[in-house]
Amino acid sequence: MQSQPSYAPAGGAPVWNSQPYAQQYSGPSGPPPAQFSQQSQYPPNNGKWGEEGNDHTGHAEPQRFKPKKKWNDIPFLIFYILTVAGFATVSGLALYSWVKNDGGGGGLGGSRTGNKGILNSSTVYLLLLTTACSMVLTLLYMILLRAFPKPILHVSLILTPIGALAVAIYYFYVKYYSGAIIFVVFVILFAFVYLGYRKRVPMAAMFLNIVLDIAKHHKMGVYGTAIIAIIVQAGVGIWFVFTIVATYLRWGNAACQAGSAANPTSNTSCTNATLIGLIIFEVFAYLWMSQVIANVTLATLAGGPFGSWYYFGPRGQGMPPHPTRSSFVRASTLSLGSIAFGSLIVTLLQLIRMLLNWASQNAAEDGNPVVAILACCAACFVGCIEGLVEYFNKYAYIEIALYGKPYIKAAKDTWSLITDRGVDAIINDTIVALAMTWGSFFIGLLCVLFAYVYLRATKPAYNSDGSYTPAILVYAWFVGFQVAQSLTAAIDAGVSTIFVGLAEHPEILQQRAPALFNLIAQDYPRVVHGIHGTV
Repeated sequence: MQSQPSYAPAGGAPVWNSQPYAQQYSGPSGPPPAQFSQQSQYPPNNGKWGEEGNDHTGHAEPQRFKPKKKWNDIPFLIFYILTVAGFATVSGLALYSWVKNDGGGGGLGGSRTGNKGILNSSTVYLLLLTTACSMVLTLLYMILLRAFPKPILHVSLILTPIGALAVAIYYFYVKYYSGAIIFVVFVILFAFVYLGYRKRVPMAAMFLNIVLDIAKHHKMGVYGTAIIAIIVQAGVGIWFVFTIVATYLRWGNAACQAGSAANPTSNTSCTNATLIGLIIFEVFAYLWMSQVIANVTLATLAGGPFGSWYYFGPRGQGMPPHPTRSSFVRASTLSLGSIAFGSLIVTLLQLIRMLLNWASQNAAEDGNPVVAILACCAACFVGCIEGLVEYFNKYAYIEIALYGKPYIKAAKDTWSLITDRGVDAIINDTIVALAMTWGSFFIGLLCVLFAYVYLRATKPAYNSDGSYTPAILVYAWFVGFQVAQSLTAAIDAGVSTIFVGLAEHPEILQQRAPALFNLIAQDYPRVVHGIHGTV
């Protein structure tokens, strides 16, 4: 009887089958499955990483971790580069004018100085503090998740309606009734969703435990990548904040009036159309850049530590050297066009939804309830499509990371993979991604509360009548949510990568994590049909 291959890595690295890992994911008793008796390791390595071999089914094993050196989706790569360059150009012009005008006045803390009627430096300081707050809260959330994975899944699902209820109570207390009603609706919605998902926590917790154990042995590859993504996202967010404020300063109506009075011969164009057009472009560019950063991070993690662990095992058992670094190079160069393509689709949907929400709000203010309702319904419909596309894209990016495919082929293969194996049932059943999203949402709520209290305490000159409060609160939530998502996406990437590997080669999960495999075989026999020991 041939024994199971050892997973103890060479070179004095941490032992993977030590306690408590062996207790949770110990190998099955008795002889190994027949398909593994022919080889001690999957895939066959023979000392040559990256070469093709034959798997247990007789099919050629694709070069998942050494795709062909080919640039994919080049037109979208060029379009993305031009968009970033255009944003940098507009930002440079706006920031130059902003610096010349001393940032429009204003300062940190309880300053009532600054130009009235336009955003000024007080807004920048507020949003910088909000960004820092979101980073601290996200890091604290990840520390708790690492220490208490199963309880945090429940807490993440519960805290969002509780947090929304707390914000609603506070808004009622300060007589901000419209915001309070919205958060009451959130409380009811999230409470019903939690009641439906709470029984599915055990399987999600098992997935989470495996992913966290992988991350434990690849701290720099997983957490280091996530922290770098947070810093980059925060930097881009700060850049966007300064650009938006500077754009209002240079091309806003108040800036026009002040400039015309000081220099009547000035030919500077700063009409409403110019301002609106620039703001839309800046929002579009920021959303796209943010999406690309997040998806490059996902592809780096999927093609790096998580994908390498699933197909090659831990270090010393065939895992390629420096998997995270190699995966990042591929994702940020050869596959960047494909990632930009998929990100562009979601970005356009996000922009359309934002414009519809803006149209609905304007129609309501103008006394057109029918138009407001229609625009609101259209925004909800676009939001649903956006969520489905974004969720599906996640698995397409993993295909891109593992195979180096162009976006369209990766999307088609992802759909075929899901429908052929029936993994759609498991994907819809997992709550890890939902818990991560809800945790990020709750962090966004705390950032909203922080921004609102700050505005109430400092009372900046431009917001003396409270007209800018809704926009600032929306952006505060947006910053908090995006920063949190960048970090928690590292864990979600590991779960999603295991799902893709499960769909392609479920027998490998039987070797890597037999307890999880048995649970899946019990609840979803179609996924593991034909594997040794299943029916």
